[in-house]
Amino acid sequence: MPVTTNSPEGGRALLAAEALSHIPKLLMLQDRSPISPTFGCFDRGYWHMRTSDFPCGITQTFLLPLALAYSLPIPGSPYYQQSELRRWAIAGVRFAARSAHPDGSCDDYYPFERASGAAAFSLFACLEAAEMFDLWEDAEIAPFLAKRARWLAGHEESGRLSNHEALIIACLARLAEKFGDEWQGLMEARAKRLMGWQSAEGWFDEYGGMDPGYLTLTIAMLTDADRRFPALGLKEPVRAAIRFLAHCIAPDGSLGGEWTSRATVNFFPHGLEMAGAWEPLALQIADVGYRRFAAQTQPCHADDRIGGHHVWSQLLAWREWHAARPEPLAFRDALHDFAEAKLRVQQRGALRLICGWSRGGAFRLFDGERLLRADTGPSLRLTDGRVVIANLDGAEVVERSADRLVIEVPLAYAKSALLTPAKSIVLRAIMLTAGRFFPDLVRRALQKLLVTGRKDAPFHFRRVLAWEEGALVVEDELRADNGWASVAEAGQSGFQVGLTTVMARVWEPAQFQEWQDLTERLAALGDREPLVVRQVLRRQDPATP
Repeated sequence: MPVTTNSPEGGRALLAAEALSHIPKLLMLQDRSPISPTFGCFDRGYWHMRTSDFPCGITQTFLLPLALAYSLPIPGSPYYQQSELRRWAIAGVRFAARSAHPDGSCDDYYPFERASGAAAFSLFACLEAAEMFDLWEDAEIAPFLAKRARWLAGHEESGRLSNHEALIIACLARLAEKFGDEWQGLMEARAKRLMGWQSAEGWFDEYGGMDPGYLTLTIAMLTDADRRFPALGLKEPVRAAIRFLAHCIAPDGSLGGEWTSRATVNFFPHGLEMAGAWEPLALQIADVGYRRFAAQTQPCHADDRIGGHHVWSQLLAWREWHAARPEPLAFRDALHDFAEAKLRVQQRGALRLICGWSRGGAFRLFDGERLLRADTGPSLRLTDGRVVIANLDGAEVVERSADRLVIEVPLAYAKSALLTPAKSIVLRAIMLTAGRFFPDLVRRALQKLLVTGRKDAPFHFRRVLAWEEGALVVEDELRADNGWASVAEAGQSGFQVGLTTVMARVWEPAQFQEWQDLTERLAALGDREPLVVRQVLRRQDPATP
C-alpha cells in the first residue's frame, strides 16, 4: 500500500522514505577510506574520477544527510546509529576544513571563486554536525567553523540571493548562541541587510525576482534563527513570506517552475514544519507539498552537486514534525495579482492559473490536482544554431483585468554558451592571476552572461490569456521583424528555460507533456505573416470532483 498524507504520520513517513532512498548515492559520492588523503570528500569527480582539479565546496553539505540518518530514530532505517556513518559524517567536516582557503572560504565552479553559497551551505551542515556530535572543542574543526563564519559575515556577494543571506544568518545564530556577543552583532547586521530585500508582498529577492522554491529555504533559515533569537524580530517577516507562499503552491504539490526568477521547483519543507509551531498555514502548505511524494511525481534533483540538499531538509522536517495537523489548504475562487512579483494567481472553480508575466507569460494551469497545461511560449532554433525564446525577463503587461491578461515581449537569445577547451584555459588563467584577488568581478560577469543579462532577438511575442465560458483561452502571436528565413525549427512546450541556475532544468514527470512542433506551420506562412497559436483549455473531466 502506498503511503498517503491522510493520516497524521503519513506525510512524515513519506519524508523519511524519500530522504533515505538517496543516502546510498551520497555515500557513493564520498571518499570513505580513512587512510585516503581525501577522506571525507564528497566530490567524486575530484577524488575518484580525477576530472576536476579542485574539490567543489558545496558538496560537503552532503555530510548533513549522513549525520541526520545516523541520529534520527526513523522506523525501519538501516542507518540509525551505524557507527561508520557517524565517522563518515565527521570526516566530511574535517575535509571541509582541510580543503578551505586560508580565509575559510571555498570554491564551487572554478578555482579561487570563493563562493558564498557553497561556503554557507557547507558551514550550515558542519554546524549542525558540530551540535549533533559535540565537535565544538575539536582542535581542527572549531577554528575552521569560526574562520568560515567570519569570512561569510564580512563578505557581500554580487547579486541578491536571499537564501544565501538567510543561511549566513542561521549559521551566525548558532555561533552567537554558543559563544555570545561578537557573533550576535554580526548576525544582527546580516539580518538587517536581508530585511531590506523583502518585498511588501512577502517574498525575498532572488536575482532581481521571486522564486517560491528558494523562498522555502529562506523561510527555513530565518525560522531557525528566530527560534534561537526571538529578539531579532524575524517572525513577522517569515509570516508574510508564508502567506505569499500559500498563493504559489499548486494543488498537485508542485512549487515554482519556469514562471519564476530562477526557474526552480524546489521544496525545502523543514522550515514550514518549524514555523508550524506558531503559524498553522505553514503546515497546510507543507501538506500540499507532500502530495507529490504520495503521487510519486516529485522532481529529481539527484545530480552530483545538488543531490543532497533536499535530503537534509526532508530529514530535518521529519525531526520537526507536528503530529497535530490543520485542515487541508483550501483553493477557493480568487484572483491575486502581485505587481512586484509580476505574478498572477487565479482560481476559477477547479481550474487554477499561475502565470509569471515577467517571464513572457509562462504559466501552469491545473485542473484540480492535475497539471492541465504548462506553457513557456514559443522557442526557435535559428539557422546559425542560436536559440531564441520568450521565457526571459523583460515582458510588459499591456492589458490586465479579471478576465483577461495581455503580455508583450521581445524574444531573446537563450543563454546557451558552452565551455570549450580554449574558454576553460582562459578562465583558469584569469582565476590563477587577477581573478584570485577579485573573484566577485568574475562572478558578476558570469551572472550577467548566464543568468541576469539578455540580448533581444528580432522577434516579438504577444500572449493573451482570457477566460471564456469556463475555459482559459490562450492566444499567442509571434512576429518576425526580418522574416522567417532565419528560423530552422519552431516549437512550444512548458519547460523551455533561457537562463542557467544550478537548481533549474531538473526532471519532473510533468515534462512528459508533448512538444508542440510548429515548424511546418511556420513554413506555410508568408515572410511577414504572424504565427498564431490558439489553445482552449478546459476541464478534461467536468464530472470529476
